[in-house]
Amino acid sequence: MSYEDTAEKAPAISVREAAPADAPIIAAFNAAIATETENKTLDPGVVQPGVIALLEDAAKGRYWVAESAGEVVGQLMVTYEWSDWRNGTIWWIQSVYVHPDWRRRGIFSELYRHVESNASADPAVVGLRLYVEKHNTRAQQTYQALGMVTPGYVVMESITATPAIDREN
Repeated sequence: MSYEDTAEKAPAISVREAAPADAPIIAAFNAAIATETENKTLDPGVVQPGVIALLEDAAKGRYWVAESAGEVVGQLMVTYEWSDWRNGTIWWIQSVYVHPDWRRRGIFSELYRHVESNASADPAVVGLRLYVEKHNTRAQQTYQALGMVTPGYVVMESITATPAIDREN
């Protein structure tokens, strides 16, 4: 029995590529992600323009949203990494969020399967990756139940303190 087999199933869910009109809910969900997973508060004046920038430029990535009865209940974003080792593109799954009222009902699984199907249909895509907060065991169990594995890498970063939007002014 898989992790999500024990969860309550959601009513009819549809997954679609996000549109610019979805920017406010995506930005709100992104702020919720930061609060819930890292106890960080994001600046809406930075986050929403960042969401819009991606929605308006497919070279940056893509968002997909899950809906039930016209209400956005979950999201994920994909960005791209070129792999010279594989001569192809790896899609990085990021900004995963399911509204608390809709968790444990298969929403992320629907989003993941949709993205996995899109990736499989694109011969340039060689795989999917994501990172997960190391103490978020529930999310790790969900990803493993969908067939994802831990590759043994550690993610490291160096982030500038000032958002790019502020540096341009």
